[in-house]
Amino acid sequence: MPDPYDTVIHMEEILTIRLPKGTRRRLERRAKAQKLSVSQLVRRALEQGELLTNLASARAELRPQARAQRIYTDEDVFAIVS
Repeated sequence: MPDPYDTVIHMEEILTIRLPKGTRRRLERRAKAQKLSVSQLVRRALEQGELLTNLASARAELRPQARAQRIYTDEDVFAIVS
């Protein structure tokens, strides 16, 4: 008999969305090309979108401090770090 403490319970929520015509087929093709399910592809896209949003927020928050130190470009950062 399996130990009940070895069982992992996954809590999930279901979200239903409406897509413009043709979008599901494009998602299915892209998912297949990446060897993912459509759900996995959409979850990854949402996570990447959230990451990009967080990065943009952090960048906007830090910009005034960088400007005060005369840091304007990626090259300026690389020159300091190198």
